[in-house]
Amino acid sequence: MKIPITQSIEWQKLQDDLGEKSFFEKSENYQFLAIKKSTPVGNYLYLPYGPVAEDEDGFKAAMTALKELAKKEKCIFIRIEPQLESAKACLEKREKPVKDIEPADTWVLDLTPDEATLISGFSQGTRTRFNTYAKKGLTVEATKDKEEIGHLVALQNKLYQKKHLTAFSENYLKTELAQDFASLYLVKYHTPAEAPENQSQSPVPKDGQVIAASLFFDFKDTRYYMQSAADIEYKKLPATVALLTKAIFDAKEKGIKYFDFWGIAPEGADSSHPWYGFTEFKKSFGGAEVHYAGTYDVVINKAKYHLYNSTKKLKKILHK
Repeated sequence: MKIPITQSIEWQKLQDDLGEKSFFEKSENYQFLAIKKSTPVGNYLYLPYGPVAEDEDGFKAAMTALKELAKKEKCIFIRIEPQLESAKACLEKREKPVKDIEPADTWVLDLTPDEATLISGFSQGTRTRFNTYAKKGLTVEATKDKEEIGHLVALQNKLYQKKHLTAFSENYLKTELAQDFASLYLVKYHTPAEAPENQSQSPVPKDGQVIAASLFFDFKDTRYYMQSAADIEYKKLPATVALLTKAIFDAKEKGIKYFDFWGIAPEGADSSHPWYGFTEFKKSFGGAEVHYAGTYDVVINKAKYHLYNSTKKLKKILHK
């Protein structure tokens, strides 16, 4: 069975470092990492992309163990995100699908072909940007220096304020980078010897300025594309293409077999979907769509679960 990073003992260490309480269990045909979350009404267990099971029998065994754990920890419900699509058949009718926490669809690039074949799989636009980013003054470097995380924080804050989203805290991102599986990639601008055509028509970064940054996580045979941001002021520079192609070919050189772009819009989504743009961008590197079972709540205490949902709805109304 393929284990996602979010259901590993390594992910539990990250949770420990973040101050979260979690429970890890492993058997011959299932594995899970359950994180205990609190609400004003009570606690619940959350399994990002879990539980992991070899087959339907393994999934049923995992659910039995999880229900016992939830009762022991006095949890209201268990929020699961099994990657095994056949897990849907094992869910009882009262276990309703809820809004996804982690994306139910992702995009994965197979890194086993040679480099030339991978490049040929890029869209024409992405291939052109890949071939020209160095000429435009962009370089990409990887680091484990936690102090460099400030670049990602600043870029996320600038981007997220424009989109009215909440960025990750500096402490959270530093804690992620401190893990053995994490690396931070930075795209820097250096004034080229010869200014590219039409450069004067666009804003130009300062020499040495970081204009894009991203965390990547390596686990077993997969590299995951995680928290990321680019300076929208310099959107005409191919910073994100430079960032991703460097990360892709570095992963290949390390012997990693797959590059997981971590989340795309659902199949058939049109241009009105908020993820449409970056989904098309991720697909421009080649690869294939992967579907998971989605997110479900397994109810342990019906009365408190009803109160939990009612409280959420009321909070949403008051917020509006």
